Order: sequence, then structure tokens, then C-alpha cells
Amino acid sequence: MDIRILPGNIANMIAAGEVVQRPASVVKELMENAVDAGADTVSVAVQDAGRTLIRVMDNGCGMSPDQAVLCFERHATSKISSVEDLSAIMTFGFRGEALASIAAVSEVTLRTRREEDEVGCEVVFADSRHVSTQEVSAPKGASFAVRNLFYNVPARRKFIKSDNVEMKHIVNEFLRIALTRPWLNLNLTSNGKNVYVLKSAKSLKFRIQDLLGSSVVDSVVDIATETSVVKISGYVGRPDSARKSQGNQYFFVNGRYFRSPYLHKAVMNAYSNLVPEGYSPSYFIYFEVDPHTVDVNISPTKTEVKFEEDNVIFQTLYACIKEALGKSSFGDAIDFDREGAPEIPVLSRKYREDHPVVEPDISYDPTYNPFQNDGFPSEPSPYSNTLGYNEGRPFMNSAGADEFGAGRASFVSSAGADGYDVSAADMDSGVRGGFSGKDGFVVDRRDDYGKLFEDKILPSAQVLVVKGRYIFTPVKSGVMVVDIRRAMERILYDNYMKNAASGRSGTQASLFPIPVTIGTADMYLFTEYRDILTEFGFDIEPQSADTVVVKGVPDGYSTDQDRVESMLPDLILALSDDHVSARENMLSVLADRFARLGAVNCVPVRTPVEAQRLIDDLFSCSNTEYTNSGHKIMAVIKEEDIVKMFS
Repeated sequence: MDIRILPGNIANMIAAGEVVQRPASVVKELMENAVDAGADTVSVAVQDAGRTLIRVMDNGCGMSPDQAVLCFERHATSKISSVEDLSAIMTFGFRGEALASIAAVSEVTLRTRREEDEVGCEVVFADSRHVSTQEVSAPKGASFAVRNLFYNVPARRKFIKSDNVEMKHIVNEFLRIALTRPWLNLNLTSNGKNVYVLKSAKSLKFRIQDLLGSSVVDSVVDIATETSVVKISGYVGRPDSARKSQGNQYFFVNGRYFRSPYLHKAVMNAYSNLVPEGYSPSYFIYFEVDPHTVDVNISPTKTEVKFEEDNVIFQTLYACIKEALGKSSFGDAIDFDREGAPEIPVLSRKYREDHPVVEPDISYDPTYNPFQNDGFPSEPSPYSNTLGYNEGRPFMNSAGADEFGAGRASFVSSAGADGYDVSAADMDSGVRGGFSGKDGFVVDRRDDYGKLFEDKILPSAQVLVVKGRYIFTPVKSGVMVVDIRRAMERILYDNYMKNAASGRSGTQASLFPIPVTIGTADMYLFTEYRDILTEFGFDIEPQSADTVVVKGVPDGYSTDQDRVESMLPDLILALSDDHVSARENMLSVLADRFARLGAVNCVPVRTPVEAQRLIDDLFSCSNTEYTNSGHKIMAVIKEEDIVKMFS
């Protein structure tokens, strides 16, 4: 075995793999260095999402020519001079790995000048080697130009994503710096166009508004508490603004961004029973602790920290958020001060006698039957089928809610001797249905369903919709139960794949265009996948740097404004994960995610007619028993099993 010491440039390239993972890593490190240098103005300019050029300029303290060369050496730092300093770190950088790692995988030009120097200097590094140093005219501060990132590591360069995806990451790093220091003047440009132009903000709330818009600021509440262990401040989102996507979730400790699944759990515990399962709120939470009680040196990217008393901080954070939500009437509150609250007057009996409540007269036609012509009324009605029928398209889906109340169901029976008479008592018990004889529905079922499913569905069968989630219908061997949401998931998936293969899309237009703010970072993601969204039936166009306009959604999706607004963050979440490069595989993955999303956001099944059409569409799919993700769509309860229940 021949052991040798690696050359410095190779060692730096290996170390760069931990620190410099993508262009956004360079932006993060250079912006943090600018802040540590005392700058109050930092400008970031990128070309081709940082692939070609990343330039970061600041008006900080600057460096002398000797320091400008030395700063590119590995472990060169101005922040640490003794072991004791490691336990009292209050700056962003301290290990001295950033510039050495960047210089190992790119060509770097540094121009810098101190205030006391008459001229500045220009230092050029490439492949970890010092190329040149010369005097130049330069403003006070420093300007780093990083060109041709990963030019000498082709394998790493191939893993850089598209410009839109990389710009999303750059914007996210920019936001994390901007949210820690609202007093800074910060600029970000891409290919010569302004992305952010931020002036010094009066407060953190104004900075959040400048970055993320007034809609975010309007949906948060303040939190604040202080103990001997930790001081907590910031903002948490209102429960009604919670989304499935995990955007706008930030932890900061002593001015440093970090991630913590452990403390995220404390936040979610505070929202217990306030937000639906699978949803999470926005939050901007700032911790101030004694630097001796937190270790920020456990990750090369410095995005993880370790608290000495993490359990105490967990409980303090939970209690702080719980109290803030309680005071804002979102959760349980405990006898808060009511001084100054308005008094609600108590009305006397005489007032009620002089102002009696008069019930309005209600007139109706008891002979009117809205369910004539096989359930299709002659005029549109909100209580029956109001959807147009397009062959091969999905029409309805469950929103996961009981549309008629707990235990209530929609019911239709065959006409004739086999029909069911539904009494008023039956209706009161939660069964809404048709009547036998001339008032009954006749739902003709196709005999050829037996070709697709082993149990032949009986013709003229009864259809029962339970809680907007399940369909019960008799088959030859018993009762078939269909999960509406999963059935719609299979229908949507098959339609997406057929449309992508044929180059056509089924889109239903919204009555009015619906603007939705998605954020600057997610706009790059939307731009990246806009063509694919169009193939799937979404008609969405950009309106501004952080807002899109929804003009249409795929067939079967609800066009209700509230549902569209809540659907967009989930849509962005589906696009956020890295996808495989093969187009067919990527389309299949996205179609599966959009189908699951659409199964929740589609028009709910309310009537037996809509249930009938859902089953028709399901049995025209390639697989009627399982969703694309392998979940069972239907099951048959055998007649003998039903008999056993009552034996």
C-alpha cells in the first residue's frame, strides 16, 4: 500500500463537493462573507443561473493586497483565533473553507479596496492556483466574480439543473440572508433583469412584505417570549392559511438560518386540531441564545445546529405559539385580560315583545319533481347534475367532505316492484333517496361490465353514495364498494397520459381568471414546467414576478376560486422534487401526482347520476381495480359475508 499526501488543488476540489453543491451555494457563501465584512449594501448578479457568472459586490471593510491573496487559502479566516472563539461564534463564516472551495472549481476574480487605501487590487484564482495580482481602481469593499462554475469538474457540471430550477435555489438563499437582516440594502439581478431591489426596511415585517407580499404578512400573527435559556420572536401563520406545501418556513438562531425537524414538530404540535392532516403553516421564528449553548459547526453547509438545552427550547416554542394562537382566537385561550373589551347589551323581555320575530311565508309546489327525465332536469339546478358530458372525460370527484352531513347518503332505486319506499323517518335518519314507482330513478347498467370485472353488475341496479366518498352498488355476488377519490385518481391519471401521448389537453375554462401569488422562487419552477402543465390541461400564465393567472384547469377539477387558490401551492409542491431526465418517466411521475391532487380538488360526487358516470369512466380505464400508486379502488362484500353479519 502506497500512502501519499494529496496535492492541495485536489484536496480543495474534494472539499468543494461539501461546500459548493450548486450555484446557489456560491451565492450563499459570498453573501455571508459580505455581511460579515460589515457591508450595508450587497448586490448579486448572475448570468445563466450562475452557470456562466456569479458576481457579488459589497461596500464592506475591504482587504489589503496580501489579505486578498491569503483569503483563498484553505482555513484562512478573520473570525477565529483561539479555541475559545469556537464556542462564541456570532458570524456567518468562520472555517475559511468557502473561498478555497469556490476557487477549486471555478475561475474567481476579486477586486477589493480598504477605505484607507488609495488604490485597490485585483486577484485572480483558477483551479486553486493564484494566477495574478495587480493594482486597479476599485470602490471601497469587495467584488467577487465567479465564472465557469465546475469547468474543471465535468461530472459535477452535468448535475446542474436547468436555469429555472437553479434560479429558484439562488432566490431561496437570497431570501434567507434578507430575512436575517432587514436593515440591509440588497439587490438581485438575473441576466440583467431585476429580481429583487430591497431598500433598508423599518422592521422585519416590512422586509417580509417586500420579499413575499402583503398576503403573507396579513396571514401571520406575532409571537414573543423570553426565558433564561432562549428568547423567541417572529411570526407564525394563521391556521386557515396552512397549506400542504412547506414554503415560507424559516428558523433562525442568532441571525443564522438553520433547519430543524425537531423544532418543526414543536410548531406542528402547537397547531394540533387547528389545521387539517398533511397541512402545515408558514412561520418566521427567530431564536436568540447564548452562543456558548449552541453548536453551529456540525454541518459543512452550516444549515444544522445543536442546542445544549433543546428540550427546553422545544417546550418554550410550543407554549409560545400555543399562547399566540389562543390570544388570536385560533385555539384554546386561558382567561386573558378583558379590560376595555366592548360590552354586549342584554335585550329586555319588553324589547322582544315590541319587536317580535316574524317568520317568512314559504311557498312551494308539492307536485314539482326535479328528477324527471332520468335525473336530468329541464333547467339547471344546483342539486342535480349540472355538468356537461364529454365522452371519456372525468366529471366529478370527492373533496373528502360529507356534502350532505354525517351519515347522510344519496340513494336511487329501480322503478317497479323492486323499488324502495323512503319514508320521512328514513330521510331524518340520514338517507336521501328516490321513491318507488313513477318517482323512482331507473339507472341502466351495462351488462358488459362483467368483461372488466369478475362480478357482473346487475342491470337496473341501485346506486348509493355515502358521505360523498363511497359508492355502493349490487353485483351478482354481493355489494361492490368503490372509493370515489381513488376512482377519480385512476381516471385522471389515464386521461393525463392519453392527452400527453396524443398532444391534446382537456381544459375547462374558469368563469373569471383567478390571480394567485406563488412567490418569486416558485415562479422559476412554474416557468420550467409550464409546457408540461399545458399538456395536462392547465391554462396558467404569468402575471408578474411572483403571481400567475389561472384561466383554466383540467377536466374534472373544480373551478371554484377558493379551491384553485389552495390547489396552486400543492401543484408547485408536486413540481418541486427533482425528476428523472427521461421525459416518459417524468410525465408518468407528474401525472400520478397531479391525479392525486386532482382527486382532492375535483367537483364532489353528490347524486346517483354523477356516481353512475364516475363508474362508467372508471370501467373505461386501463386498470379498474388499482390506482397508479397501487391503492385498491374497489372491493366486493360477498352476500354470504353480509348474511353472517346478522346471523
